[in-house]
Amino acid sequence: MAQTATLPKRGEITIEHTWDAASVFPSDEAWEAEMAALAGELAGLDHFRGRLAEGPQTLAEWFATVEGLTARVGKCDVYASLFHNADTADQDAAAKNDRVMGLWARTLAAAAFAEPELLAIGFDTLRRWAAEEPRLTVYRHYFDQLERRQAHVRSAEVEELLGQVADPFFGASATHGILADADLTFRPARTATGAEREVAQGTIDALLLEPDRELRRAAWESYADAHLAHKNTMANCLATGVKQNVFNARARRYPTALEAALGANTIPVAVFHNLIATFRRHLPTWHRYWDIRRRALGLERMAPYDIWAPLTPRKPRVPYDQAVEWTLAGLAPLGEDYLATARRGLTAERWVDRYPNVGKRAGAFSTGVQGTFPFILMNGTDDLESMSTLAHELGHSMHSLYTWRTQPPVYADYSIFVAEVASNFNQALVRAHLLATNPDPNFQIALLEEAMSNFHRYFFLMPTLARFELELHERVERGEPLTAAAMMALMTDLFREAYGDGAVEIDADRVGITWAQFPTHLYANFYVYQYATGLSGAHALAERVLAGEPGARDDYLAFLSAGGSLYPLDALKLAGVDLTTPEPVERTFGVLAGMVDRLEGLVGRG
Repeated sequence: MAQTATLPKRGEITIEHTWDAASVFPSDEAWEAEMAALAGELAGLDHFRGRLAEGPQTLAEWFATVEGLTARVGKCDVYASLFHNADTADQDAAAKNDRVMGLWARTLAAAAFAEPELLAIGFDTLRRWAAEEPRLTVYRHYFDQLERRQAHVRSAEVEELLGQVADPFFGASATHGILADADLTFRPARTATGAEREVAQGTIDALLLEPDRELRRAAWESYADAHLAHKNTMANCLATGVKQNVFNARARRYPTALEAALGANTIPVAVFHNLIATFRRHLPTWHRYWDIRRRALGLERMAPYDIWAPLTPRKPRVPYDQAVEWTLAGLAPLGEDYLATARRGLTAERWVDRYPNVGKRAGAFSTGVQGTFPFILMNGTDDLESMSTLAHELGHSMHSLYTWRTQPPVYADYSIFVAEVASNFNQALVRAHLLATNPDPNFQIALLEEAMSNFHRYFFLMPTLARFELELHERVERGEPLTAAAMMALMTDLFREAYGDGAVEIDADRVGITWAQFPTHLYANFYVYQYATGLSGAHALAERVLAGEPGARDDYLAFLSAGGSLYPLDALKLAGVDLTTPEPVERTFGVLAGMVDRLEGLVGRG
């Protein structure tokens, strides 16, 4: 009888392989007590309503009070999310997560009066107060940010209402995510010899890396078909999410949802359009790669599930402990403080939830707030791809940690636009180290494949999804309907262009449902394009550090420490890259082309 590999249940995972939720709150009872306390203390914010103009002392007290409360809500959020993301089918964890979302909405609504009152005070007065009251000095950049977006801050009543709708507006994304992570049923995939392999959110990536083409095909089709079975529900969720973005943009008086998304971080819309234009201009590089891969695999035409097929018969195994050592060796140019902190987090302090289990959220991410560890969720499979994912998420976590160490609460977060720089920077350094220290051709091929897989996600898939996202928003802004059929047709057309003619065979329905497989990204309001700009910024900065340019490391660490104290583009300029122009994107396509050349030399011309 064929054997079926099954995922462990959450309770069967070794505790050392899980993240340390007890470091946030020692028990559920402590969390419950804090939730109850916060619910009672939120009413105290109303004490400041109508009083912020009294003077700089009152305003300083307001900032201290609201920041203290939001920091505590943030810790409650992190604690609940650690359990919910580890097992999305756990109803108690889901209830905790939902309660925190409700508490966030009440917090936003309770504090909504503040920015309209600040606008009424006037920026000349606010700047004078910042000079007079030492506790307000730190808010100068915040006042500048507020002045830039003052046309989009509404009355206290409207701001309160927008805060109140945050919780129900989260419903579309939450429903899509729960459906994807907890309720989808995937049929098992069979190998060429008939053995069954379990398909799940935590196993699909590893299955697509298998050398057995029949297994890859079966896994890819099973995964796509499970989403296709719920295409109308998922389409309705995504359509609702897009309409919510358009609603929020109009409520804040932005001409388009794109301008609202980018304007919040002072990013010119030309940055988005430059990326898309540069991506389309360099599609022949991707077409060449598909052809090299097709010939190396001995195929007349590739299928989408062949994109990750191994080109070497000996795939390196990289256990977690080895992944930690290789990652830290690659990051050595960043100095001892960075390395020692990272080592503690990846081992002793249990930042990382390492392996898949039943119900665990798909993919990988970094999470946390000032006052917690910067936790990492992974679905590791002890291979080069998992090692690269660890390096990537560690980049996010160290970015957060350096920011939290350095910045006051008002700047303790950083924009999405810079978030993907630190993560991809880490991957670039680690990859360069391994290419330089492991001359074995099979290892080099496997490492280049990992690099191409990463570029495929960030420099191929994400720009394609960005084009998809833009078109969906524009259709809603024109009053056109969004249906599953329309979304799938659009997605298929975009991939036909991106794959080019000849090398890749398109399965229209299964390729067309790709959008449904991103239940987080496409609800984040023009998030996905920033993977590509982040990759571009990362490679530009990595080149400086790897070349040993004077001051490059210090510039990079200063960027990590800047948090929200600078505008995103200015923070990147501080580190040495200007993303207002297409030049970093062009240079990174040059890096991609170099990898394609190197891979072709290793695998032969077929």
